[in-house]
Amino acid sequence: MKNFFAVIYILTSLLFTINTIAQHQEISDKPSVWKEKSNEKIDSTSILHAFKNGNFSGHFRYFFMASNNESGLSDYYANAVGGGVKFETAKFHNFQFGVSGYYIFNIGSSDFTQKDPVTNASNRYEVALFDIQNPSNKDNLSRLEELYLKYNYENSTITLGKQLLNTSFINLQDGRMRPTEVNGIWVDFNEIKKTKINLGYLYGISPRSTLKYFEVGESIGIYPSGVNPDGTKSSYAGNLDSDGIFIVGIQNESIKNLKALLWNQYAENIFNSALFQMDYKYDLNPNSKLLFGFQTIYQNALNSGGNEDPSKTYFEKKGNSQTFGGRLGWQNKKIELTLNYNRITAKGRYLMPREWGRDPFYTFMPRERNEGFGDVNAVMTKIQYTNPKKTFKSNLAVGYFDLPDVKNVALNKYGLPSYVQTNADVR
Repeated sequence: MKNFFAVIYILTSLLFTINTIAQHQEISDKPSVWKEKSNEKIDSTSILHAFKNGNFSGHFRYFFMASNNESGLSDYYANAVGGGVKFETAKFHNFQFGVSGYYIFNIGSSDFTQKDPVTNASNRYEVALFDIQNPSNKDNLSRLEELYLKYNYENSTITLGKQLLNTSFINLQDGRMRPTEVNGIWVDFNEIKKTKINLGYLYGISPRSTLKYFEVGESIGIYPSGVNPDGTKSSYAGNLDSDGIFIVGIQNESIKNLKALLWNQYAENIFNSALFQMDYKYDLNPNSKLLFGFQTIYQNALNSGGNEDPSKTYFEKKGNSQTFGGRLGWQNKKIELTLNYNRITAKGRYLMPREWGRDPFYTFMPRERNEGFGDVNAVMTKIQYTNPKKTFKSNLAVGYFDLPDVKNVALNKYGLPSYVQTNADVR
């Protein structure tokens, strides 16, 4: 009987993935959750005119998820449906105002307040379609998502307020009902030829699977927090102090077929993360290319890592970590085939709050992450097919993730063993 339900789940997932094309955006993509039309109208002569000529857009999503565990353990299922509306005004003296909201309905799911009687563990996956802070909440699932004022200058923008961002470390991670959102000021500067500069100061985050915005420090620890490097339970939730996140990013494509990215994220009083990445495409002929990529990330603690008490800090005092990754691939107009590798050294755990976004590694696969681990070797191969008319695309990915022993708590934050993962996706 379980095999029957597993087949039904797979078929249903494939059917409804077609209607959720925004759910697995690449980090390099601009947020496109709402699919709103670009507003090219001439600058309005009055605020009233700007509102009358504004743009409405809507979004609908249905999501079914189920976990079929070993005999004796609890099985779970969830059905979620939601819809929302966004409004953005036309330009008024180069300014635009935007607001969006969303509502989620639980239309039939397991009881997420009940822990598994054998493991005493709470549900992990299905509850994330709703409100992980209140698993019993099935009715009041509304969310104010965006509320911003944007200034346009030539090809650049400055946005202040609640907004959607896709960056290397803070991104949509839109694999449930709603994505992660941020509150702050964001500069997208595009006035230098073949160069893009981003500057940002973020002071609030609304993680995926929550219903409100949090200050930066309190946004860390909403998701399961694992253990400290000494094996004691992590207690940093609600105990971190930070004045916000400062971001600087530069992307340059001055050299033909070469894209270089330098990104630095400074989470005040907690930790700093610096990323360097280069991606190169070598033309074999007019229709196909070889793909090469290299990435490295270095992290270090700031002050005491968030709290002077070691049992309540996020990033161990004087701690640091480093990762290296590479990509080799081939691409034509229909198919892209890549072989990807990532190494997190044994120097320390790679840490990035899961509330903020997903891993930027070449080897990333939806549903699991390598955040919280050190001494990791990950290999992933992926093939993607894109319909010539670009009406749909599909991909198949297989990865092997060699993690440190579950008893090596200094390098294994979540007690996860090594694993093999396979993902199939049709959009």
